[in-house]
Formats: sequence, C-alpha cells, structure tokens
Amino acid sequence: MPATLDAATFLATNESDPIVDVRSPAEFLQGHIPGAINIPLFSDAERAEVGKLYVQSGRDYAIIRGLDIILPKTSKVLATLRTLTSAKKLRMYCWRGGMRSINMAWMFETNGYSVSLLTGGYKTYRKYIRTSLDEKANVVVLGGFTGSGKTEILNRLVEFNEQVIDLEKLASHKGSAFGGIGLPGQPSNEQFENDLFKIWMNLDKSRFIWLEDESRMIGRVTLPDPVVRKILESPLIILEVPQEVRVKRLVGEYAGIDDRLLREAVMKIEARLGKPRAKGALVSIQEKNYAAVAGQVLAYYDETYSFSINRRQNQQRYNYPVGNYNTVEIASGLSEFAHKHLKNGSYLSGL
Repeated sequence: MPATLDAATFLATNESDPIVDVRSPAEFLQGHIPGAINIPLFSDAERAEVGKLYVQSGRDYAIIRGLDIILPKTSKVLATLRTLTSAKKLRMYCWRGGMRSINMAWMFETNGYSVSLLTGGYKTYRKYIRTSLDEKANVVVLGGFTGSGKTEILNRLVEFNEQVIDLEKLASHKGSAFGGIGLPGQPSNEQFENDLFKIWMNLDKSRFIWLEDESRMIGRVTLPDPVVRKILESPLIILEVPQEVRVKRLVGEYAGIDDRLLREAVMKIEARLGKPRAKGALVSIQEKNYAAVAGQVLAYYDETYSFSINRRQNQQRYNYPVGNYNTVEIASGLSEFAHKHLKNGSYLSGL
C-alpha cells in the first residue's frame, strides 16, 4: 500500500524522490508542483470522456471505462517512467488524491516501486501554498521610479547574503506596458504562484526577504493577496536615481529589440499618456530617438508611481539617494542600511 502524506511532509520529503503528476497534459500545463514530471493516466480527451460518463451514468460506469483505457497502457506508462527517472521511490499526485493516483500507485508498486501519495492531491497543495504565503515574514520592499534598476540591484543583494525573490523573473515580465518585450511568454497565474512558493518555502522568515515594489498585476500575472499585503505593509526603501541615468538604462534595455513592439506598447497606454505625448513617442520610435521615447514615457510612469506610494499613508518609507550608479555599491549600501535602520524581526508582515 502506498504511504499517504500531507502537503508539508510531501514537499519536505527527500528531493531525490521524483514527483509524478498523473493528471492530463492540459491540467499539468495549467499548473503543477515545480519539478514534477507528467505521466498522464488519461489524455485530455479521455479525461473528458470519463468525467462526462461519471456525471451522466455514475461512478461505477466511469471506473469501468477508466480501467478499459488504463490497462492497455500499462507497459507504455512503465516504460515512460523508466525513461524519465531511475529512482525507485516516487511521490505522486492527481487532482484530489483519488482514483487516478491510487491506480497509478498500484501499477508502479506492483512493478517494484515505493510510492507516497499526496493526501487530497493537487487541490490540497494549492490550498496549502496560499496559506503558507500568508506566513509572517521580515520583508523589505525596494521601490523607485521606472528605470531605476531595482531588479538588477535586488539580484546583486544576493552577493551580500540577502534573501531575494525576483517576482519579475518568475512572471517573465517587467511590469509596465513594455515589460514583455524581449522576454519569453508568461506562465499561467497558477504556475507563477507554485514557482513563487517553491522559493518562499526555503527562505528563513526571521531574516530579511527583499521584494520589488510591484503593483498587483505583473503583465497578465496577478500577485497572490498575501504577497500584495506584504508589499503594502513592509518597510519601503525608495531608490532616488537621476532621470538621465534611468533614461540611459531604459534605452539599453529596450532599444533595438523590435520597434513594432515598442509602438504597440505605446498604443496600449495612449489614453493614459495623452495623445500628444503618445504621438511624440511614436515619432521618436520612427526616428530611432530612443532616449526621447524613454523621456516621454517616464513622464507618465513617474506620475503614476508617485500617486501610488503617496496613497500608502501607513507604510514606513525611506528615501535612498543614488549618486554613482554602481549596482554592487548600491546593493552593499542597501544591505548595510537595512541592517542598521530596520531591526530584524520588528516588521514581520502577514496576518
């Protein structure tokens, strides 16, 4: 008989034991436990067929039809497992921890594998990670106007033994209308949360955890409510970077990738930029005057960010002027500043 584990134990079990997701390919694509391998019991069409039969004719008929589909696949499923891993101990889940994972576990155990099942399946895992992200933590938020290089500086903080979560890397988007240019497609919202939790679960919540000041949406991805609350409640350090530096950085980041995508991004925010400013930006793109484009767009984004942070009356804020723009020096200074002015543990954020 396979062992059954709650979500915390299932995830904490030896990482050398592979995680097998036996749901259909479409379910797996929508969201899965990071690192899991997909060995589906049913194809998408077969899953739909069995589910429809369950609703229309009842559980017994659905089980019989499911077995008709599964049994001829046994050797193929075992061969697939052997090509994906040589391990003999497996962790396994389906949607609710029901017949699919139980049947697959039986099949594998009959052939010499030791299997642990996730109690309640993927559905329970999703509930568990939402609750865990609400855990209190010593979060510090790094803010600043567009082009300040917040993400780059955050990643430099790792060199000074700081804990960092790069939300924009996880979301594959930099947050603005231009934020998807040059990046691969975004994950599903579900998978973004799963990937975020994998990082979160391994951090020391009593030490500083650095996040970038993000709005609720990063492109098409929505931040979980607990993370939004942490961003709004935790100490905010605002980088003060000269505009000429920000313009130079934005030109280096976006110029020359694809002018068509730049034009499309400008048109997305035309109403907010105002027609004269938007028209000026489009003309500047045509003329390849990217510094002018950055300047015109920054006028809008600076106004928006100022409005956003000024609404947060109860958030502790610190301005951090940047002179010489050297990301290593800035990260070093920020780490020192945080440990000097933000007593570790005094701003535990969460409910």
